Amino acid sequence: MRGSRWCSIVDVVRTIDEVLDGGMVRSLYQPIVHLDSGRTIGFEALGRGPRGSALESADQLLAAADASQLTPVLDWAWQIAALRGAMDAQLGHAAHLFINIEPLTLTQPPPMELIELLEASQDELDIVIEVTERSLLIDPAGLIRGLGRLRELGFGVAIDDIGARPESLALLPFVAPDVIKLDLRLVRERTDREIAAIVGAVQHDAERRDALILAEGIETEEHLDRALVFGAHLGQGWFFGEPDRLPEPMLTTSGHLIHRARPEPTVETPFALVATSSRRRTTTKRLLLPMSTYIEDQASAGEPAVVISAFQSVEQLTPAVVARYEHLAQQCCLVGAVGAGISTYPARGVRGGTLPDGHPLNMEWTVTVVGPHDAAALIARDLGDRVDEPDRRFEYVITHDRPTVIAAAKSLIAHIHKE
Repeated sequence: MRGSRWCSIVDVVRTIDEVLDGGMVRSLYQPIVHLDSGRTIGFEALGRGPRGSALESADQLLAAADASQLTPVLDWAWQIAALRGAMDAQLGHAAHLFINIEPLTLTQPPPMELIELLEASQDELDIVIEVTERSLLIDPAGLIRGLGRLRELGFGVAIDDIGARPESLALLPFVAPDVIKLDLRLVRERTDREIAAIVGAVQHDAERRDALILAEGIETEEHLDRALVFGAHLGQGWFFGEPDRLPEPMLTTSGHLIHRARPEPTVETPFALVATSSRRRTTTKRLLLPMSTYIEDQASAGEPAVVISAFQSVEQLTPAVVARYEHLAQQCCLVGAVGAGISTYPARGVRGGTLPDGHPLNMEWTVTVVGPHDAAALIARDLGDRVDEPDRRFEYVITHDRPTVIAAAKSLIAHIHKE
């Protein structure tokens, strides 16, 4: 029995090699519709294997690629097929082209063929890159850097599978998607209260950034009505069309419906965001500790949140701090700690990131909490006093300004190690 199973795996691996080496990966395209006007404004490219083969479906291909550690290679092949198909059909600017990218692929250098296609398509296609909400949890620093590079190239960004994990809604601000894809099939499995929380958080985030909500999985009139109630601007599903070849000629026009967010400026440390603020104050660590704990407590007071903090060095991770952060990790979708000497997993469920000697962040103490609706941060800089630990003085700002808190948290996430 064991031998036959091993032979089966070997056969699959050989087959996926043949598919990739033979350039047999292809792309189908499913229409995306503007719900108010009924216009087709885009297409999502969906990868497929050779017709009639055991690896025709996307799921079968992904499973075989994963078994042979070829997921990035398959992902690149899908992207190449999607771009070539759109350019051959002369899609042009008639509609947006949505292309999926796996998180692992986004953090690795692509093959030259894909680079050349992306460069050639910059002026020829309106591309929106799709990532899943789980991407940030796998390699948050790599994902944010990768999306930043794509935004600099002028591509839009969509986040997929919203609704799969309601607790991860706090991750939306870190991806800052231009399109939020709400999967009705996933949402339908939730309670009414969970659905209300998901939809409320999605609408809140979309309104803040002028993003669009796209409802996936629309198959009936009832689904369409629900999508409209959820505030969706765009729709996708078999109700509007199955995945197929691109229509020729293209008669639709997107009118650049999707607003692309500009690449955000980055800061080296959180204190750079408040260094000139008139709200700066100076006090001792003894007096700051209750304030930092109060901000951390906000992460466990209501909706799940992201908590990212900088502790200067691993010595500041006392048993009491470790216990507090392990408790937060049980309730939050992402909890992280960075500082000199901090390991990849400094506590149960806590993601870590170490800093090199001399890094300016080693002189800062920051606690950031970002939820679907609220945000708060303590941002402090050590004044370098040579006194007892509780009497060390810090220049600090406490802020609830959401853009400032998110920018501070992102500057810390840049140091979180890959999972």
